Amino acid sequence: MRRASAVLVTAGAVLTAGAFAAPAQAATPKAPTITAKGGFVMNNGTGKSLFTKAADTRLSTGSTTKIMTARVVLAQKNLNLDSKVTIQKAYSDYIVDNNWASSARLIVGDKVTVRQLLYGLMLPSGCDAAYALADKFGTGSTRSARVKSFIGKMNTTAKSLGLKNTHFDSFDGIGRGANYSTPRDLTKLASSAMKYSTFRTVVKTKSTKQKVTTKNGGYRYMSWSNTNNLLGSYSGTIGVKTGSGPEAKYCLVFAATRSGKTVIGTVLASSSVANRTADAKKLMDYGFKK
Repeated sequence: MRRASAVLVTAGAVLTAGAFAAPAQAATPKAPTITAKGGFVMNNGTGKSLFTKAADTRLSTGSTTKIMTARVVLAQKNLNLDSKVTIQKAYSDYIVDNNWASSARLIVGDKVTVRQLLYGLMLPSGCDAAYALADKFGTGSTRSARVKSFIGKMNTTAKSLGLKNTHFDSFDGIGRGANYSTPRDLTKLASSAMKYSTFRTVVKTKSTKQKVTTKNGGYRYMSWSNTNNLLGSYSGTIGVKTGSGPEAKYCLVFAATRSGKTVIGTVLASSSVANRTADAKKLMDYGFKK
């Protein structure tokens, strides 16, 4: 009987040890499967990579390009966010001429502040707002020269941030074949942009109503809604930017904060709006568990 008891005690000890050991194995979450061609997530506080899938593969970026547009504007010396820009016919013509151009519906002759243009750029993804900002903050005696100068600033900024697999040939992502980045580079860019309080405020805004001055000195209200449907559907979401296009497919740069931890990442070339959102949620869930 004593031997039998000893065996039972020993077996019990093994079972107990096994019960305590099991959670340690379960603590490592399984990496998710995403439909996007490329994906990357990092801990924004430490810069540690949490997930990679073709993270350094160059892909078309669509309107996630506008993160850099905003980043260049916000880095201007002595920036006055309340300075006004008169909306030119060229900006609205650009929307008409480009089938894939999303619009902030800016009206020719209106005077819109730089701050308002940033909302028009990042919420409805206005290519007209991007054009207005490039024209305002580029240098040169002609509009085309100013736009070229602004795109040059975008590429100079990319180099300064160490984004080795990134190049821009447009201010809005409607490029001519040389507008590309990677999930890792775009995530680093977004992390850099999020250091600007104005950028953080804009990209976490679900919708806004802005009072702008008309050419006759009156005023009108512009209402813009954010194309990032993670806002309001994923707890802790603080941004960042959607993108789409024939070549880019469906892209999303995303960030969320929970319990003091911020994860930030990118999915490029997902197959639909629904899938890019699902991909981003999977990656953030995974990032918070890591």
